[in-house]
Amino acid sequence: MAPVPALLWRSLRAHQVYGANTDVGKTIFTTILCNSARAADEADGWYVLTKIYDTTSRYASEGPGWLFLETAGGVHSPGPSGTPQADLYAPLRAPVILVGDSKLGGISQTISAYESLRMRGHDIESILLFQDMKYENYQYLRDYFEKQGGISVDTVPEPPSRLQNEQEDIEQMKEYYAARNVDHVLEALDKRGKDRISRLESMSSKASKSIWYPFTQQKLVTADTISAIDSAHGDYFQVLNPSSPNLLQPAFDGSASWWSQGLGHANSRLTLAAAYAAGRYGHVMFAEAIHEPALALAEMLLKGANNPRFSRVFYSDNGSTGCEVAVKMALRAARLRYGWGPNDNVHVLGLKGSYHGDTIGAMDCAEPCVYNEKIEWYEGKGYWFDYPTIQCVKGKWVVQVPEGLRHELGHDSDLRSISEVFDLESRLSTEHYRMYEQYIEGVLSKLQASGRKFGALMMEPIILGAGGMIFVDPLFQRALVDVVRRSPHLFGNATSPKDPLSWSGLPVIFDEVFTGLYRLGRFTAASFLGTDADISVNAKLLTGGLVPLCTTMASESIFDAFVSDDKSDALLHGHSYTAHAVGCQVAVESVREMQDMEKRGEWEWAERDWEKDQAWSVWSREFVNNVSHNQQVLGVWALGSVLAISLRDDAGVGYKSLAAKKIQSHLREGAGTWNAHTQTKDLQKEHPDIDFKAVVIEPTMNLMFDIKENLTEDERKKHEEYITRMLQNTGNLSKAEKYLWQARDYLRPYPDVLRQFDDIYINQRPIRVMLSELHETFHQANRPS
Repeated sequence: MAPVPALLWRSLRAHQVYGANTDVGKTIFTTILCNSARAADEADGWYVLTKIYDTTSRYASEGPGWLFLETAGGVHSPGPSGTPQADLYAPLRAPVILVGDSKLGGISQTISAYESLRMRGHDIESILLFQDMKYENYQYLRDYFEKQGGISVDTVPEPPSRLQNEQEDIEQMKEYYAARNVDHVLEALDKRGKDRISRLESMSSKASKSIWYPFTQQKLVTADTISAIDSAHGDYFQVLNPSSPNLLQPAFDGSASWWSQGLGHANSRLTLAAAYAAGRYGHVMFAEAIHEPALALAEMLLKGANNPRFSRVFYSDNGSTGCEVAVKMALRAARLRYGWGPNDNVHVLGLKGSYHGDTIGAMDCAEPCVYNEKIEWYEGKGYWFDYPTIQCVKGKWVVQVPEGLRHELGHDSDLRSISEVFDLESRLSTEHYRMYEQYIEGVLSKLQASGRKFGALMMEPIILGAGGMIFVDPLFQRALVDVVRRSPHLFGNATSPKDPLSWSGLPVIFDEVFTGLYRLGRFTAASFLGTDADISVNAKLLTGGLVPLCTTMASESIFDAFVSDDKSDALLHGHSYTAHAVGCQVAVESVREMQDMEKRGEWEWAERDWEKDQAWSVWSREFVNNVSHNQQVLGVWALGSVLAISLRDDAGVGYKSLAAKKIQSHLREGAGTWNAHTQTKDLQKEHPDIDFKAVVIEPTMNLMFDIKENLTEDERKKHEEYITRMLQNTGNLSKAEKYLWQARDYLRPYPDVLRQFDDIYINQRPIRVMLSELHETFHQANRPS
């Protein structure tokens, strides 16, 4: 089912009318509002979101006016599917008029209704209730809501008692309605509606002058390229579209907001968990203290990881910091065992294309790349192996060997299925595993001979995320761990420890910030490798994307490296909000929900489709196979919730690739980040109310999608249809477009001119106009046109 746009028009004022309880007079108040707005008909409740939107759109097209959508019963009265109305109608983002309860106990009912709506992202703009002179609830509620952002509380006299004679009752109610007037309420609501629109329309411009964006070249950011997000729900943002009759438009969050949204935006279970912890604890310091959410989460993660080495959990605030903590742990343990000094230059082993975060220490754990090569303190303290990768090419799962490794590892080879890719028990006895081991041992021996010291093996298991969604052959990663652990002589003078749970060779760090917690279909991505880490980092899906939190799990042998009578030998790392109760409680709820989904078999439809043995994906096997045969596609893979498509182009890769630029001609530039949110234009014609978004990583020319873990089969099918149509629409570039992009490459040495070119392209002017302006641009640069 396509998402329903939120309700926001310039002329029509659409409000939802909720009741604090049943029998509080919603219909009467709605009628009074309609009567004051000179409306002829009473407003009815709408139970299906699409019908609400269609009806509201029709009224909006007729010109200025008012529309009041009366709900049924109380705030949590269920809709047709059993979903509480407060959750059901949240995507509509219609301002709320709450009809309070004027009877005994009504103060509590009204405040409870308000809080339930508020916690679900509803904007309550007015409280209406009857003037009950006995209890005078309105007096207390006026004072209370004045402190809640100045929400107005207005009253009208109670309606007359119902008469037995129906016609007489109708006549007396007509007189009642005729005597009631709430024009001042409508004036206030109209002003708030105008203010809301004005604020939304000014946000992008103001942000361009006051916000410093992450991963963004600010010089290329203009107000036109900044998306103003009014709200988010499920898989979609509600984004301002000033040129549309309805000012808000659903935008598919194709990157799951930088891979964080495991349970969808605005998940009410996570919201309530956050509110509970905030109400119980606020924030409490964590030094030499403990609270239930932190302990419960640590126990849950240690049990879920099913790693006999792990015994400790260290809390930090984000994946980059968690990886820095992991490196500190590993380097200390290695230094003490091998007898190095604290000032010795100790490096890490890793994989090419790795990314572990943006803090200085985490940057040094990755090879030089776009993220770090211009950072002043970056040193790149490591050696990074090249490796074979996995892709589905024309229906076959292929182990692709880099050109530079074919002498040592042989040529590409085919596997029958993705399950065979992960059947490491069988593949460990193959010639490929022997060649991997021999190659790795040879490299490590050369590194030892050169005198370099290493204190950790650090890698992202299975998938390198920010490096371009690279699917590493799991057999290679397993071989790397095996060789390192059995070869302490290649790193120092120590022998293998007697304790099988102690680290050997080097401490092994698995960075599961992106891949962990069911992203790839399992609690840990490490479980695919059939080996256990000494240290592991989790973030992103940990809290379902609601608040930042990170954990670094470690073995007791790592922990013991910091145990001393000297306080300065401790792991001196932490921040003011370490293990904040709100984040820990949300994480407990998020992890529990994903574990419960697994127990309930909510992914069985996907597992059956892949004939689950070792691996599966929510993206269908047929879809992946069909995409792999597309002439624009070099390869594709799907695992868990992630889909990655590598685009083919004879003109080259990276910035020379015309294929990705053709995709971009169908997609609208988004917030200007390196992972650019973009919109498919051809789909827009079929679904004008939806802003389709994807993530394009230019340097690797990969098209990538990630979707929430609680995806349904019907939702999956709809996403697959969108992507298939988009790929079909890439086709061949027109000559004009080819000239444009060849010209762009030609302009790369001239940044100022290149920026002018990009401004022209982003504005999406017609090709002939673009060519005309491009000619002038060249002329100004004194270059031949």
